[in-house]
Amino acid sequence: MAKIVIDARELRTSTGRYVERLLHYLQKTDTANKYIVLLTPNDFDTWQPSAKNFSKLSCKYKEFTFGEQLGYARMLYKLKPDLVHFAMIQQPILYFGRSVSTFHDLTTVRYKNPNKPAWIYWAKLPAYWLVIQIAARKNKLLITPTEYVKKDVTQFTKISPDKIITTLEAADEFKEPAKALPALLGKSFIMYVGRPQPHKNLSRLIKAFSALKKKHPSLRLVLAGKKDPIHATYVDYAQQLGVAEDIIFTGFVTDGELRWLYQNCQAYIFPSLSEGFGLPGLEAMLHSAPVVSSNATCLLEVYGDAAEYFDPTNTLEMTKKIDLVISDSALRKKLTTKGYHHAKTFSWNRMATQTVAVYEEALGM
Repeated sequence: MAKIVIDARELRTSTGRYVERLLHYLQKTDTANKYIVLLTPNDFDTWQPSAKNFSKLSCKYKEFTFGEQLGYARMLYKLKPDLVHFAMIQQPILYFGRSVSTFHDLTTVRYKNPNKPAWIYWAKLPAYWLVIQIAARKNKLLITPTEYVKKDVTQFTKISPDKIITTLEAADEFKEPAKALPALLGKSFIMYVGRPQPHKNLSRLIKAFSALKKKHPSLRLVLAGKKDPIHATYVDYAQQLGVAEDIIFTGFVTDGELRWLYQNCQAYIFPSLSEGFGLPGLEAMLHSAPVVSSNATCLLEVYGDAAEYFDPTNTLEMTKKIDLVISDSALRKKLTTKGYHHAKTFSWNRMATQTVAVYEEALGM
C-alpha cells in the first residue's frame, strides 16, 4: 500500500472540476492505497472523504508564493509520502520527492491576468517559466487532458513525450433538477459559461452577437459565471455596440440553473482562443445544447464531428456559423443528438482508473 498525497488546492476554482471528479472516482476505484488530500483553509469544510483510505489536511500555502516554495515543500517532506500528485502546474520546486503533475495547459505563460497590473504579470513571468520547466523535469510523469496539451508541453519544455500520459476528462450530468432563470423564460438566447479572461475571446463574441441582432432582433446573449472586475470592460463594450440591454451577465449560477440554460439555449458558443480540454462545451452537449465552437488548440480533438466550428479570430465567420445553427432547426437537432452521444463516450471513471495506473508506473509497481 502506497501513501499518496493529492494537492487539491484548486478544488473550488474554475479548473477544480478535474480534481473534484478525480477525488470522487478515486474513492470508488482505489481501495488499496492510502490518500491524503490537501485543501486550502477556505475549502477544508467543503469536501469530505467518503472512503476509509482517504483523509484530508489543511494547506495554507498559496500557489506561486514564497510560502509555497518553502513552507509547502517542508510540509510535504514531513508527511513522507510515497508519491505526490500535484493537480496543477504550481508546486514547490524545492520538493524532490517522487511526484506526478497534471499540466492542464500553458495559459499562465501566454496570457496575462487583466485583473492584476501588467507589471506584476511581467515580474512573475520568469518564475512561471522556471516552475514549468523544473516541474516538467523533476516529476516522474506528467498528465495532460488532451494530446494537444501533450504536444504543447513537449515543445515548450523539450522533455520526451514518453514522459507524458494523456487522460481525457469527461462531463457528468448535473444532479440538481433544472431551475429556470425567470428573466429568460420564453426568451431566445445563445450562451457562454466560464471566466471572462482575454483568451476566452468574449469581445469577439459580443461583436458577433451585435451583428446577429440585425437578423435576430429578439435574440439575447447570456454570459454565465462568477463576475469579476473585468466584466465592466465587456459591459462598456456592449454599450458602445448598442447591445448591452440584450446581454445578461448572470453571475454565479447553480448546477440546476446551468442545466436549464444548456437545455433551453439556441446554441452554446465557445469562442476561446486557447483551451486545454474545453469541459463546458462537453457539458453543454451532455445537457442537450448544440455547440458552436472555436477550432483552436484542442477543441477539434475533444468535440470531434459533434460541433459546428469557426476560426476564433474571424468575427464574421463566427457570426455566420452561429447564424447557421440558430436558423436551422434540423441542424440544431442533429448537433444535439450527436453531441449527447459523443459526450457519453468520455468517462471520469476511466480517467481515474488511468490516473491510478500513472501512480503505479511512477511508483514502479
